[in-house]
Amino acid sequence: MGAPVLHFEVGGRDAGRLQQFYGTLFDWKIDANNAMNYGIVDNAGQGINGGISPSQDGKPWVCFYVGVADLQAALNKAESLGGKTIMPPTDVPEGPSIAMFADPEGNHIGLLKNV
Repeated sequence: MGAPVLHFEVGGRDAGRLQQFYGTLFDWKIDANNAMNYGIVDNAGQGINGGISPSQDGKPWVCFYVGVADLQAALNKAESLGGKTIMPPTDVPEGPSIAMFADPEGNHIGLLKNV
């Protein structure tokens, strides 16, 4: 079996507005009660969960995260296929270990350590 998509993210200038929009549109339960204003989307076991957050550079973006056993090995493989590392393996405070790369067309794809 291939590596599964485990998480998605949507970001933009006004995270609160996006959280309200997607919560109302899809009837998602979104909890942004944390220091980073990261809106955690809980789909109650149907589909994948995700997050809606402020954009670090003010530009809108969408990303999905693929679960892998070894973040660095996946980054190395992506680079060997023409991708570029954007974020090396990083431990999120009180969260998972993640990394990110750009594919050959510049799309950002996240990696999530799948334990």
